[in-house]
Amino acid sequence: MGAVRHKESRALYEDVISEPHKKELPERSELLPASPLYPRQLLELADVPGKLYTLGDIRVLNTSAIAIVGARKATSYGLECARRFACKAAALGITVVSGGAIGCDMAAHQGALDAGGKTVVVLGSGADVVYPLRARSLFKEVLVAGGVLLSEAPWGSAPLAWAFSKRNRIIAALARATLIVEAGLPSGTFQTADHTLALGNEVLVVPGPIFSKESKGSNRLLVQGALPIVNDDSFEDALKQIFGSSLEQAMPPVNEIPLSPTVPADGSVGGFEVSEEAASLKPQEIILRQLREHILKDVRANPMTIYELARARGKEVMEVVRIVTKLEIGGQVIRLRDGRYMAKPG
Repeated sequence: MGAVRHKESRALYEDVISEPHKKELPERSELLPASPLYPRQLLELADVPGKLYTLGDIRVLNTSAIAIVGARKATSYGLECARRFACKAAALGITVVSGGAIGCDMAAHQGALDAGGKTVVVLGSGADVVYPLRARSLFKEVLVAGGVLLSEAPWGSAPLAWAFSKRNRIIAALARATLIVEAGLPSGTFQTADHTLALGNEVLVVPGPIFSKESKGSNRLLVQGALPIVNDDSFEDALKQIFGSSLEQAMPPVNEIPLSPTVPADGSVGGFEVSEEAASLKPQEIILRQLREHILKDVRANPMTIYELARARGKEVMEVVRIVTKLEIGGQVIRLRDGRYMAKPG
């Protein structure tokens, strides 16, 4: 990576994190192993990081966490699995740790954010350097949501290939288990799995199609004894075994209120009566609730995929993904085996 682009990355990042909704730049911290806030689990590594450089709320580093990692050149299957399982873990109050890379890592971070959870991004560059550049809006979301960007590389360090390989041990050590959603052969994901096993923690793996090269590594790990995650129930059972049976659903059911883009002063909307709280919503919040109602109406009439819903409503796919995810967590829609969503009966 050239010096010019490196400087551009830093400038873009400082612009993102100093927007008006942030009173000041996210807190910078430097943690030494002797610090009481230094993650104790990192001390179990053979190569203990001498110093951690962080942006964000460092208290998140000492919460119950699961690592979710996978292929950079991910398939839609891998991306959906990463997002889906990260969302479910975050909804149970579990912090999601990943590497911020293009592909499954970014999908995992986004899934945690979609559920209103916390996520930790372990970088192969300095914590104040945006890499990859396309992740800048995601990293902003992580910080706004109370998450952390972390690196053992000093401030301003450019991304280097060896640093990405080295950071895998930190990803594994910050979590009590690692879920691998998609991995080819060869794959750096195996390093994270090896570090997880060396620490005595559980490796979970989502099986993949036997003809997909992106799943050859995942399936090999299953042959070697990793715990298979074949559906939502098996994932939740694994979480209960690892984190205890006291996990509570952090996300309340979605409150379904039909609204139009503007709310009359009398609080009535299209023949519906709405609460004072709904009448006081900002226009953007009202539009989002209206879109949620439209999506529910669509899938009640006919099961549809995310892409079909996005096309039908003229919306970005990720906007629809966020709404459908919340509806799924709230128990209002269910995902069919062919990838379509339908309203839950009853």
